Amino acid sequence: MNSDLLINIFRFVSLLLLQVVLFNNIELFGFVTPYPYILFILLYPLDWNRAGLITASFLLGLILDTFNNSGGVHAAACVTLAYFREPFLKFSFGISYEYHMMKITDKISNELITYLAISTIFHQIILYSLEIFSFNFILEILLRTLLSSILTLTFIIILIFLIKPTKK
Repeated sequence: MNSDLLINIFRFVSLLLLQVVLFNNIELFGFVTPYPYILFILLYPLDWNRAGLITASFLLGLILDTFNNSGGVHAAACVTLAYFREPFLKFSFGISYEYHMMKITDKISNELITYLAISTIFHQIILYSLEIFSFNFILEILLRTLLSSILTLTFIIILIFLIKPTKK
């Protein structure tokens, strides 16, 4: 088996377990939960099949929906994020985003922060819009999106530092 495949399977399982066991139990201010499991979608290799990314994203969201009893909102948000990942990469890194993604965890750059922030906010706004599903609560959707995105970004950056290879 390919080592990249094993790494991605391990990333899928470990991020899913961390989300279910640890991060789902964090509720800041009683309603803000971090969702760093989207790091799997964000770090999925560019040279792999896009249909595989969308399928894996759906599976990731569906499993999380099963544990959270959330009716498919995570699956929808994950699939949408996976679909729009390439335009977010082009916006953040420019036309040569393939070159920059090869070493995404080597250093934290402005382009990486932009990519992570746009993707996280996009995921959160879709997630909370589908979860609340009412324009009467637009301020609550925006507040949850903002606070949850900040918390999620913090945990994503911490996780990137933890998986970052050490330089010798």
